[in-house]
Amino acid sequence: MTVELLDPARATALRSAPFTYAEVGATRGALPAGYRTISRRVRLSIGFDDAADQLFEWRAQLATGLRVLASSPRVEAQAVVVLRLGPVEVPCRIVHVLDEPARQGFAYGTLPGHPVSGEEAFVVDRNADGSVSFTVTAFSRPATLLAKLGGPVGQLAQNLLTDRYLKSLT
Repeated sequence: MTVELLDPARATALRSAPFTYAEVGATRGALPAGYRTISRRVRLSIGFDDAADQLFEWRAQLATGLRVLASSPRVEAQAVVVLRLGPVEVPCRIVHVLDEPARQGFAYGTLPGHPVSGEEAFVVDRNADGSVSFTVTAFSRPATLLAKLGGPVGQLAQNLLTDRYLKSLT
């Protein structure tokens, strides 16, 4: 699977849409109360530069099996992405990009139309011992009636996506 480019008019509209939650940027620190949270980390068998490059090419999102439509082929500040499964669209916008010598990654937040509200961060670290790790951190809560009624099914789906994210960088 490859990233498909969003129609420029759609990308512009998504860039100007408000986030659907108040705690924008919270994946950089303590996660907010009132949300379901996830923070999972795996050790990678590839180098830091390769892992970061794959991450910024939307590899984690492509690994979910969902269709990935983005405003640019690489993650960048203010980029927007829509993950799609059939008629269900999951729109998000980049909240922040990390570009540090031993830490690379990004977070995106939910936009109107997303079945949940919250934020998800994807970070690759070069650890002090030279190993490389990949962390997915998220907070979310149902935003639509269907997501609220789905309860445990939604949690199962989020866990499945997180598993796929964590296995994506090879």
